Amino acid sequence: MTINCKGKLVELSTPKVMGILNVTPDSFYDGGKYKDASIVLNQVELMLNNGATFIDVGGYSSRPGADFVSEDEELNRVVPIVELILKEFPDTWISIDTFRSKVAEETVAIGAALINDISAGKLDEKMLSVIGKLRVPYIMMHMRGNPKTMQQQTSYDDLLKDIISYFGERVAKAHQLEINDIIIDPGFGFAKTLEQNFKLLNHLELLKIADKPILAGVSRKSMIYKSLETSAEHALNGTTALNMIALENGASILRVHDVKEAMECVRLFNQLKID
Repeated sequence: MTINCKGKLVELSTPKVMGILNVTPDSFYDGGKYKDASIVLNQVELMLNNGATFIDVGGYSSRPGADFVSEDEELNRVVPIVELILKEFPDTWISIDTFRSKVAEETVAIGAALINDISAGKLDEKMLSVIGKLRVPYIMMHMRGNPKTMQQQTSYDDLLKDIISYFGERVAKAHQLEINDIIIDPGFGFAKTLEQNFKLLNHLELLKIADKPILAGVSRKSMIYKSLETSAEHALNGTTALNMIALENGASILRVHDVKEAMECVRLFNQLKID
């Protein structure tokens, strides 16, 4: 199972790690941490040295109830960071966490390698056609509504069947627009209750029916820290535990704040697979 990043095939049969770099003031865990160029570069270097295959740059917080950010503001946050990273680390595969086609277009034009869309094209009707033209890998996530409304939309006829149906429809539409490198993200924490998040993680392998690599993003999320009655700052151990479950249940990419610990999960998981 491979994806094509800027002309190079990335093999996903061995799990990979995607490091999170939020350049927003209000992200739930690391909001406002990366304002200075030197801090950004130090963090990117740390993540790359610790084994990250991808760096995911986001300029619009998708935490529940997040404030609206204009397209221009999102571009102002993200474009300089992409340029900064690629000037210092030109071989980096940068993923852009955006649901806007213009942001996708402009960041790929300056060197981004993947687009990570929380809405699977549902919040911007141009997104799928733009991705088809850009010929970049596309991560499509399951979500209902938008970051402000999603937590009021957690009622499902059948959680797993509904999510499988959602991906069936979105993947089919993407294929019609010649998007071939597709990764699916079940969207832990997006339009899902605490119990639904754990049910989804426990049955993650069912999403393999889509025949696409699966990205799991549970890092320091409320499903962990609320269950443990702690905070995002103290949720690393819980994140590590659930990352291993995600790998066991079929995840090909772990999207995380803490790359070193996630890579240790991958290494141990690979050891478990050795007969």
